[in-house]
Amino acid sequence: MDPAEQQKHQVRRFYAEIWNQQDMTVLPEIMAADVTFRGSLGSVRTGHAEFAAYVREVTGALAGYRCDIERLLSADDQAVAKMLFSGEHRAELLGVPATGRQVSWAGAAFFTFRGGLVGDLWVLGDLANLRAQLTS
Repeated sequence: MDPAEQQKHQVRRFYAEIWNQQDMTVLPEIMAADVTFRGSLGSVRTGHAEFAAYVREVTGALAGYRCDIERLLSADDQAVAKMLFSGEHRAELLGVPATGRQVSWAGAAFFTFRGGLVGDLWVLGDLANLRAQLTS
């Protein structure tokens, strides 16, 4: 598999296994040990343990949380994914107490790879749209 296809494969695994299945055992196969992650919620996390804590925070607030890839591009050592995120708001998120609402919002993820593993990731979500759904 050429490097661009391998990177796409890793991005697909990242969302399918880590986020959608919440399987943290695959982190070493997908992400570098010193990975840097910047999420839409404003935090910067470094390493597997901090990233796994972020996943637990998000999935704890949103039942049935899903990440669906709408478009995926890869070149050189980078990949970019257009995303759709969704879940049921069951705990405080963005300072808003649980509403029980089903929410979804668009986003984009920017991956940089080192040695076939995700070394840096920056995810930007449409939080204005998400907040509007939580508070309307």
